[in-house]
Amino acid sequence: MTTLTLAACSVRGRHLFPGVLACGVVAAAATFLAQHYGAPVMLFALLLGLSMNFLSADGPCAPGIEFSARTLLRIGIALLGLRITLAQVVSLGWQPIVLVLISVVLTIGLAMLAARALGFQTLFGLLSGGATAICGASAALALAAALPRHPQKERATLFTVIGVSALSTTAMIAYPMLARWMGLDAREAGIFLGGTIHDVAQVVGAGYSLSRETGDIATLVKLMRVAMLLPVILFAATLTRARSGGDDTQRPPLLPWFAVAFAALVAVNSTGWIGASLQACGSDISRWLLVAAIAGIGMKTRLKDVVDVGFKPIALMLGETVFLAVLVAALIRWFR
Repeated sequence: MTTLTLAACSVRGRHLFPGVLACGVVAAAATFLAQHYGAPVMLFALLLGLSMNFLSADGPCAPGIEFSARTLLRIGIALLGLRITLAQVVSLGWQPIVLVLISVVLTIGLAMLAARALGFQTLFGLLSGGATAICGASAALALAAALPRHPQKERATLFTVIGVSALSTTAMIAYPMLARWMGLDAREAGIFLGGTIHDVAQVVGAGYSLSRETGDIATLVKLMRVAMLLPVILFAATLTRARSGGDDTQRPPLLPWFAVAFAALVAVNSTGWIGASLQACGSDISRWLLVAAIAGIGMKTRLKDVVDVGFKPIALMLGETVFLAVLVAALIRWFR
């Protein structure tokens, strides 16, 4: 039995290797470009993946690309749990926790209503609103993995990742100047930057451009938003199950396995049993897997599909971003 299992794994490994290798090469190239030019690595991975769309056609790379876009994505999301501890969240006090809860709930709720008003599916509002309110591209990928299969899902996911990456880069440049203009002190500026900018890397860049204290607080607030990924995934799965009606064969699990793994890693990480080196290693592996996954999603998507989205989705994501910034700024003033 063991011999047969090993043989089957070997065959499957050879079947997936070309496509996984292609995604890995794109991930490495995207990382190199991001480090040298200062742009989001996810955006580079998407653009490079789109340029290699021909690899996803019938051929040796297709199975591995599909595996990277689905399975590696879920593993990478689960490993995000190594970034967060409950002690980090508690250390900031109750105001940032309340601020994050209010901003995430209201942003996602407004996005779902706006999406429906613009003629989109409510789930697209959940996808784009979750990406805006929680952690950018990582949240978009996690929510897409929790939602049911749909012919337009990958196209919507790809557009959302491109949109939040572009908006996050713009915010990284503009929001520190905005924080100074509003007269925020170091703590308030950290809460503002951590509570509004979409991606973790851009939060770090913006926060430490002001001061070390601001950067530390911004990073912790951002990690609190990342922790909201679990309840939002649970909400997405519950909503999907409710919409599937009584057909149990098509209803997804109430909580996907990668969300359970994410929660378990947060709990274990909070005990202090995991050393700093292992945390860093897990975070690096998570980043590489997510970059490889988004490269795979890019390879599976035709550029024409992205160009044809029209103005309404752009207006939706821009509106969500502006709403989040205004809401967080107002809450900071209110908590003074």
